[in-house]
Amino acid sequence: MPENRPKWAVSFSSKAAKQAKNLPAGIAPALHLLVADLALSGPCLAHWRNYGVLAGRKKLHHCHLNGGKPRYVAVWRVEDKVLRIMEIIYVGTHEGARYGRMG
Repeated sequence: MPENRPKWAVSFSSKAAKQAKNLPAGIAPALHLLVADLALSGPCLAHWRNYGVLAGRKKLHHCHLNGGKPRYVAVWRVEDKVLRIMEIIYVGTHEGARYGRMG
C-alpha cells in the first residue's frame, strides 16, 4: 500500500547550484540520485556512503557522492520538518568543505 505522505521539497542555495554546475561529469549523476532520494525519503539517508548529521548541528546532513579521490560531498539543511523543506547548501570536494562555517 503506497504512503499518502507528501514528498520533501529539495532546493539548492545559489552557491550550491553554481557548484553543482561545475561538478565533473562522473559525479553529477550521483548528485541527481541524491536529490531524488532526498525528495522521496527525507533528510536521513543512512544507506548513502558516509551519511551523517554534522556534529553539533542537528539540521545539517552530509554524505559522500563518490569513493575515489578527490572525494565529493553534498551538505543539506532541513529548513522545515513540518512543511518538508530541505536546501542543499554545498556540493564539492571534501577538502573544500568548510563544515565549521555552514549553518
